[in-house]
Amino acid sequence: MARLLYTLLFYLLMPLVLVRLLWRSCKAPEYRKRLGERFGLVPAVPVSQKVIWVHAVSVGETLAAVPMITQLQSQYPEYLLVVTTMTPTGSARVKSVFGDSVYHVYAPYDLPDILNRFICTVHPDLLVIMETELWPNLIHHCHKRDIPVVVANARLSEKSAKGYQKFSSLTAPMLQKLSCVAAQHQNDGARFTTLGLGATQLSVTGNIKFDVNLDDEVKTQAGLLKSQWRGERERPIFLAASTHRGEDRIILDGFEQIRSHFPELLLVLVPRHPERFDEVAELCAQQGLSVCRRSSGGSPSSSDQVLLGDTMGELLLFFGAGDIAFVGGSLVPVGGHNLIEPAIWAVPVLSGPHLFNFSEASRLLRESQGMVICEDASAIAGEVVALLQNPQSATRMGQAAKSVTDNNRGALGRLLVIIEHQLLSH
Repeated sequence: MARLLYTLLFYLLMPLVLVRLLWRSCKAPEYRKRLGERFGLVPAVPVSQKVIWVHAVSVGETLAAVPMITQLQSQYPEYLLVVTTMTPTGSARVKSVFGDSVYHVYAPYDLPDILNRFICTVHPDLLVIMETELWPNLIHHCHKRDIPVVVANARLSEKSAKGYQKFSSLTAPMLQKLSCVAAQHQNDGARFTTLGLGATQLSVTGNIKFDVNLDDEVKTQAGLLKSQWRGERERPIFLAASTHRGEDRIILDGFEQIRSHFPELLLVLVPRHPERFDEVAELCAQQGLSVCRRSSGGSPSSSDQVLLGDTMGELLLFFGAGDIAFVGGSLVPVGGHNLIEPAIWAVPVLSGPHLFNFSEASRLLRESQGMVICEDASAIAGEVVALLQNPQSATRMGQAAKSVTDNNRGALGRLLVIIEHQLLSH
């Protein structure tokens, strides 16, 4: 009954969903394109073709899924990988990494007729959902068709668990239809079982984001980029990544304080969402700062104080070119973004206090002294100045961060074993 009420409400709200989609397209035109895909109108997959469906919401989940998808393509060449996302940025990342080697479309809305159309067209043998994108009708219709559903790299914050608990009559039956939840940490797993997941459905595998490997080509590219950005004056580089509205001004205020000690410092500022690129460029101009945009193709001149990272898919490379990294979504209550990527490069990590999306990774990094929490602009400035004044301390902090990533690898292998079991038992 709860799912039927949810479905009815979703149908009633569809006009508002479409209005919101069109509103978002005013700043990001890609949202209004390929609209039919969201209603399950996608190219048919031959009935004889075996299919693994991987669903990742946006850029973060897509990046986490890349090593897994690559391994699945290698281990199961007879399967077509269908990869769905919800956002244009996630879509762009899938296209840039995999090109035509995967079947990529937007995910269908969570309504029965739309899902039936999509599932009949794509006919997946297995669905792998990244992290915590749980949709009641999607899971129900896969279960009804005996399609195993694995939630990979699953995380569930205390805040999110409380939200799901309010709708326990909808949540518990949904969770009981899952084949397996591969949780990042024991605490995540415990929250899933409290909400109704069976103990036999749970595996704690760790965070697959620790399994990212830096190949020689990426290391070379990062080295060249760092050299270009430093210039002849060997400028230090402070990277502020994945910032949200409200954070950029704090970063810029901190940057002004740092420049009183290190006037040659280059700030590489990378907003999380493309629709904010122009807004952040204007904010920098209002502060009287000279800005070079990455999309221009050139390197910052000696007179540029800010390099605006207004391209997609390059953030991992940027982390490798920075001396110190701040990870956004953490000075505002978004929950933080990927702290592991700078740590892989042995770069000292700074963050704001809002880290509920990366609670375990942040705990490990703080305990190893590879990361520092900063509450405001003055705290950020103080930490950056201290690290720039003491390069040995910065090196120790970066190595401590990297040791966390080195010591927590292996989650991807454990997840692939689960996927193999589901494919074999299906």
